[in-house]
This record gives sequence, C-alpha cells and structure tokens, in this order.
Amino acid sequence: MSYQIGIDALHLRPTPRLAHTEYCSNDALKRAVTGLAPEDPAYEPTFYRLWDYDFIWATHDGPEPWEERGRVTDMGHGEFLEGGVDLRPAQPCPFRTVEEALAFDAVAEYGLTDMNTLVAFYEDLYQAARARFPEQVYTGGYYRTLVSGAIAIFGWEMLLQAAADRRRFARVLDSIFQQALHHARAWASTSIEVFMCHDDMVWSQGPFMHPGFYRAEIFPRYRELWRVLKEAGKKVVFCSDGDWSMFVDDIVEAGADALSFEPMLPLEPVVERYGRTHCIISSKVDARTLTFGTREQIRAEVDATLALAPQCAGLMVAVGNHIPSNVPVANALYYFEYLKSKWWRNPS
Repeated sequence: MSYQIGIDALHLRPTPRLAHTEYCSNDALKRAVTGLAPEDPAYEPTFYRLWDYDFIWATHDGPEPWEERGRVTDMGHGEFLEGGVDLRPAQPCPFRTVEEALAFDAVAEYGLTDMNTLVAFYEDLYQAARARFPEQVYTGGYYRTLVSGAIAIFGWEMLLQAAADRRRFARVLDSIFQQALHHARAWASTSIEVFMCHDDMVWSQGPFMHPGFYRAEIFPRYRELWRVLKEAGKKVVFCSDGDWSMFVDDIVEAGADALSFEPMLPLEPVVERYGRTHCIISSKVDARTLTFGTREQIRAEVDATLALAPQCAGLMVAVGNHIPSNVPVANALYYFEYLKSKWWRNPS
C-alpha cells in the first residue's frame, strides 16, 4: 500500500491518505520505534514500515568519487549525528588562487566514468534497494548537480570569490554540468521511476548570486538535465535547502514534476500556484519546533499543513529540515502519531 500511495502522489492520482516521507538521522528514534540495533539488517526497513514511509529520498554520484580522482575541498563537518560520529575537521582548500579556481574543468579533472559501467552500477544499486525496500518508492538521483558540485569542489570561500567573475564562472559551472549530464543519461537508462535532483543553490536568506545569473546559467542547464530524464519517462523531483521562493516558477518552468523544500520556503504560495499540478514534498512542520517546541506548537504546525492538503493533488508530508539526532524522541513520536490520526483523505 505504501508504494502505491507514494507513486500515486507523484502522479497526482487520488490516495486514501496523505503520502508521507521523512529524512531522518535520529537513531534514538529509530531504536525506540523498531526495538532493533542499527547494525540489524531489518533496522531501516522496519522503521520505514512502522512509520508508513511511501517514498525514500536517495541519490548517488557513481562508483568513482571525485575525492579519488582529483581536487575537492573538505570543509569539515560539525557534530550532528548521535555520538558525534560525523565530526570532521576542515582541510585546506586545494585551490590557492581564484585564477586557479576559474581555470578548473570538472571533466578534465575527474574524467567521465564509462557509460556502460555507470548504467550497470546504477541499475544494480537500484535493484538492490527495491529488494530491500519493496514497500516504498525508491529514487535514483544525483547530489552534486551544479551549485552543490561547486561547493564540494571549491568550498564556500573560494566559490564566492570565483562566482564574482560571472562569465568565467559560468564556464566552470558548465564543466560541472557535463558531469551531471553524464550521470543523468546513465540514470535515464536504468529502470528507476523517479529521479531526485539535489542542488543546494541558495542560502537560508535566498540566492547568494545575482538572480539573473541563475536564470541565465543554472536553470537552463537544469532544463537540459531533466529533459534527458523526462524523455526516458522518469519523474523528476527537485530538492534544495534554503529559501528559493523567488525561483519556484523557474524550477517548474525548467520541468520539475515535484518540489521538495524546507520551511524557509513558504508552503502556502507554492500550494496556491502548483498544488494541483505538481507533487509537493514538504510541510509546515519545522525540525526546530520538534526540537524546542511544545506539543501544542507541533500540533499547530501539523494542523496548518493539513489545512492546505485539500488544495493539493499530490502532497507528501515531510518534516522540514529533516529529523536530526537532537530532536527529542517523545516529540518525534507525538508528531507522527498526531499526523497519522489526521491524514486520511476521507475519514469515516
């Protein structure tokens, strides 16, 4: 039933309840729900089943990581997961000057994985995932699309300096686009039904480059990426952190079938404009409310989401900014149980 609800929501077909997904890294919550240890093979599938996941957000950038083939910038990582297992100190940027960054070519640096090898790798990956998670829609996808690719390569400081030269930076972006296009063509040749295009193209306050640059250099390249996938019959989900409210129309025009975003992008105007024509993967429920708020506040955000649901042909509810390790288990459990009690389309 969950798979069917997920795929129907993506196709804007009627569902008996609202579709549901989460991006959750809270192991304490998963242990509480499943009673299993993280190393148990049934740990993730059991959590997804008990929490009625209809859709699993997944991307993969191929069998030959950039880190193994050329220069990238490791900006480190703060302590986010339980036990601080993700804490990692920053490393120096390998690009010493802006000129060096602006001379960069992602295809020359990393090469392009043999297409037959890449298609086989992605198909095997997808089939293994479908076998493990048969009750959910499982996406193919790519993470380092354009801006996220540039962040991985240069780090924020060098990226911002390089982006100041719009003409030359566009050439660098095009080389990153050629990498993404190669992977999109490979994914298009697999049996996936849905492709997740991830690109953290803005900050929490909005775009960090001139909006005209996005419209001239970024969105046309999205359109070309997605054309390859859509011609192969794949649904395209676009996902970005931050506030890209000023670009929602551009993303839709470029061809996205579904929009996945966090509460920094207001939900109401997206529902008003695209609730009947696009699957919306979001909600009014904010991870900060789950972390620091009261039950009344959690309930109010769920209610505000449900109030918008009748305007949506394909709403898929998910906590904005995901459910990290510091969300109290009791709050997360309350959120889900309350949501589950209210999400039926036609309650008896």
